[in-house]
Amino acid sequence: MHPRLRQGLRALRAWVRPPDRSRAAPYLSPPLFSVFEMMRAGEAQHSLNVLDTLRARGESDPALLAAALLHDCGKAQQPYWLWERALIVIARKLFPSRLERWGGGEPRGWRRPFVVNRQHPVWGAALVTTAGADPLTIELIANHARKLDHAPRDEYERLLAALQAADDEN
Repeated sequence: MHPRLRQGLRALRAWVRPPDRSRAAPYLSPPLFSVFEMMRAGEAQHSLNVLDTLRARGESDPALLAAALLHDCGKAQQPYWLWERALIVIARKLFPSRLERWGGGEPRGWRRPFVVNRQHPVWGAALVTTAGADPLTIELIANHARKLDHAPRDEYERLLAALQAADDEN
């Protein structure tokens, strides 16, 4: 099954059977856990799945695991619906060069889902900064949607690539 389709089905299931958010508590300070609790059920379940994937691969860096749980927390500021996510996936295939332009500006009108898609990493980084996250967690969240165009050159890039791979799979 295509990863995006699987992700959509999991998001729908999260509304019927809410995720066990308490599973995130051991990896987050109380203020960061409050940020996690702001996330919609689908994003929370997705983040828990990303955490599980990283842990299954032997990852244990606290900043990476916190970033796994909070990488999409910026979407809590401008939640978008499943059909809007589907629109992003379709536009990414049909109009990849336009996504960057459509994602600029304010999240209003028909461009709103494109703005949320593009800007949620920066919004999330701001949320976790205010909640006292460490600099590595902030940096991973801020850059989780920027794909590396080369093999990881240092530990930060290795962690970023691990986060991106787990995110893409879930």
